[in-house]
Amino acid sequence: MPYYIYRVTEFPIRKLEKLEQHDIYREASARVKQMRKELTEGSPALLKMIHAETELHAEDLLNQVREPAPELGDD
Repeated sequence: MPYYIYRVTEFPIRKLEKLEQHDIYREASARVKQMRKELTEGSPALLKMIHAETELHAEDLLNQVREPAPELGDD
């Protein structure tokens, strides 16, 4: 399964833009780290890397709302 790199913007509406696709994790990870360093300060966009079967699956995963992780003492 490939690794996809997306630019995600939230305002005014959530928008996903596929930037790149890599087959090897190390290449994808290094590339997204490099791209994050080049991102301008205060940019409203986020760069996300996701492992998925297809582009459609990747976009579906990126659009799912995840519950926040439990915090200490959150019993």
